[in-house]
This record gives sequence, structure tokens and C-alpha cells, in this order.
Amino acid sequence: MNPPVILSPKAEQQLEDAIAWWSKNRSSLQAERWYAGFVRSFKSLAQSPDRYQHAAENAEFPFEVRELRYGLGKRPTHRALFTIRPDMVYVLLIRHLAQRDVSLDDL
Repeated sequence: MNPPVILSPKAEQQLEDAIAWWSKNRSSLQAERWYAGFVRSFKSLAQSPDRYQHAAENAEFPFEVRELRYGLGKRPTHRALFTIRPDMVYVLLIRHLAQRDVSLDDL
């Protein structure tokens, strides 16, 4: 059985903020496509999440941090930082690739 994928409250808020940005600065249709695609990507984390690479910041944390990169076009625009727990895959944060690296203080 695959573990559930759970988003932290902070990741949920960051996802909502990103959708609002896409709607305002691109289009609501693009925002819906982006959101639906990102959600499908999250669901894929339940199946062998260890196939994703470690985040650049991994060494800064006392636990393993991996990242899933996602975007509508050929290039990813965002990343979901997550950790694998025995009973779940926990999405810590959603970040635009242009944002600075994260630290423990960001959690």
C-alpha cells in the first residue's frame, strides 16, 4: 500500500498563493491547468518517492529533504520540498525556483 501524501499547512498556503498569482498574472485557465498538474505530481509521490533527487538544501536539515519539480512548459517553475516518513510523504513547502534556498527557519 502506498503512503498518503500530506501537505503541510504552509505548503497548502503557498500552493494557494501560487494559484492566485497565476490567475492574476497569466490566466485563470492556466492557473487551473497548473494546479491540476501539480496535484497529479503530488499524487505520484506516493509511488516510490525516493526516485526524486535530494534538494540542494538537504545537508542543512536533520532529516532527508527531496524535491519534485513542476511546470506547465518544458521547464519547471516550482518545486515541492518533501520528506519521506514511514507512514506518509510530507510536503514541507512549495517554492518558485527563483526563490532562495530554504532553511529550518522557513518551516
